[in-house]
Amino acid sequence: MTTTTAAVLVPLLPFLGALAGLLLGRRAPGFVRPLAVLPTLAAAGLAVLVAVRQGGGAGGGTAPLTAATRLADTGSVPVDLALQIDGFAALVAVLVAVVACCVQIYSTGYLRDDPRYPSYAALVSLFTAAMLLVVYADDLIVLLVGWEIMGICSYFLVGHYWETAAARSASLKAFLVTKLGDVPFLIGIFALAGDTGTFRISEIHTRLTSETAGVPLDHPTLIALLLLAGVAGKSAQFPLHTWLPDAMAGPTPVSALIHAATMVAAGVFVVARLLPVFASSTAALAVLAAMAAVTMVGSALAALAQDDIKRVLAYSTVGQLGYMTGALAVDDRGAAVFHLITHGAFKALLFLGAGVVIHAAGSNSLAAMSRMSGLAQRIPDAFWTMTVALLALAAITPFAGFFSKEAVLGTAEHAATGHTPGVPAGVGWTVLVAGLLTALLTAGYAARLWLLAFRGRGEPVPDHGKQPVAMNVVLWVLFIPTAALGLAYGTLPDWFDGETLTPTLTTSVLGTGLALVGVLVMYGAWRHRSARAARVPLGAVAAHPEAADAVSEAEAIATHEAAYGSIAGASDPADPGRLLLGPLHRHAAVGFHLDTVYSALFVRPVRAAARLVRFLDREVVETYVRGAGGAPRLLGAAVRRAQTGNVQTYLGALLAGSLVLAVAAVLVAAGA
Repeated sequence: MTTTTAAVLVPLLPFLGALAGLLLGRRAPGFVRPLAVLPTLAAAGLAVLVAVRQGGGAGGGTAPLTAATRLADTGSVPVDLALQIDGFAALVAVLVAVVACCVQIYSTGYLRDDPRYPSYAALVSLFTAAMLLVVYADDLIVLLVGWEIMGICSYFLVGHYWETAAARSASLKAFLVTKLGDVPFLIGIFALAGDTGTFRISEIHTRLTSETAGVPLDHPTLIALLLLAGVAGKSAQFPLHTWLPDAMAGPTPVSALIHAATMVAAGVFVVARLLPVFASSTAALAVLAAMAAVTMVGSALAALAQDDIKRVLAYSTVGQLGYMTGALAVDDRGAAVFHLITHGAFKALLFLGAGVVIHAAGSNSLAAMSRMSGLAQRIPDAFWTMTVALLALAAITPFAGFFSKEAVLGTAEHAATGHTPGVPAGVGWTVLVAGLLTALLTAGYAARLWLLAFRGRGEPVPDHGKQPVAMNVVLWVLFIPTAALGLAYGTLPDWFDGETLTPTLTTSVLGTGLALVGVLVMYGAWRHRSARAARVPLGAVAAHPEAADAVSEAEAIATHEAAYGSIAGASDPADPGRLLLGPLHRHAAVGFHLDTVYSALFVRPVRAAARLVRFLDREVVETYVRGAGGAPRLLGAAVRRAQTGNVQTYLGALLAGSLVLAVAAVLVAAGA
């Protein structure tokens, strides 16, 4: 099998598995799980094979693998069914396929009793195929196809528990907010093709970076900002990030897939592929840096105030994506993709582990978990693997998150000191300062989650039974890259652009020191407040002890607000985050009221306009329509009253009319 054939099969196999799953899900339910797992597993193996054969990227001197066939000759800019596999694409495809395979295996246990599992598994496979198409595509129109398929898959998967109002509204919100960014993204693609004369990403890259044939764009800032709007929507960056925390209403495996390897990673990867476009405009880099800084700090503060364990992880994802866009703002896609890969491993582990925690605790509320004892002993596999994943998230050495986050901070320091051509020093300082502050906050909310979830005090946690073997095995599989992937920092430059990923001394000391400060401060606040957790719980744990994992999660989502108040910020006096944030807590708990602002600026005016249109349609347009039909009806009624059928009446009217005419004729003749 040639490398090109293997690369074509990587997205094709999950797509065929999804198609077969949708067709056979009801007729042959015994084939559903094999059709969900085996094609994705085969795609993961082929992705690894392609990466091994590729043997590195441009940094190592290996030419990217390219193949193309003409798909549509438009008469101006043709559309090609093309792929390009460099080191970036090869490694990201391995990440996507491996995480998707883990999610499918985990789901066989997590959703084992779910009646909608066949459609769920097929949509996960389609989601995976779409993301792999985005990763391998060398044509922007083909990439856009995968981009939009992911959007519709997220709508269905986030709304899997459509019986709950939270899932219905979250799925609609995710779809609409991402579509809001997709419109300028599409315009940006056409504008870029108009300036360069091609949709091919490799040709655009060559045109903008070649020392001999390089030609600048005519409208670099406009194109970059249009593309950035779509990226902000897909990768949940400020100000279009509000859909991602609400998307936690979907099943936990879906959350792991979206946050670790598919939808939110797509935007970062597209910017990495088109980075020369953004580098052509210092204004675009400045906007990208500002967006990354606000996203990092704001999401970390919001994570400190969340009560739902999955919303903490959701805001964490938003902040970590901010690190990636920050690295791109200082023109280093190697550091961005390095953090993308390591983050995909430990965030998938955190979400899948959170699914085990929710089932064991019978609740998704950290306030409830802080009032239970023995949770860590009930779920030792999830406890140990999540502990390491949280250390990686907090960038504690020697775990993966430390090396990738330090690569971002190191390249930001390099730009801040004026050593990165084409990148203003202010952009570097913006990313560096925001990144260091976020490192402090990230360690704080990671420690808070661990302390509240696994060091609770109170009644023993109910025994919900052991987790399926498939779920625990997946946690340990993801544990390996979480613990060790960062050590590949010396090898990865050969797969990327050749730029070093080695941590620098200054940022390593600052970043690690701030992370340790964050952990210690949070521990002190928790010790100060932990005595209050012995009080009566804020509400009853509603999930049934004998319910399956997915049922427990759905019940926890549906009853959380009723039991604990606002799902974003239960009023828990024992919460150390409330102590540290002080008056800021109530604002951070609801995402700094961005949803309220958007409701006032966009939702209410649109609804008011819709009501006005409905009024005009009903009271004005329909009035004319009713009038146009009413006038002939009235005339017909008048004529009908004259047609009595009585001959005497007709003769009387005829004689009366004749008499009137005769009198009129006499008067006219007499000259009256």
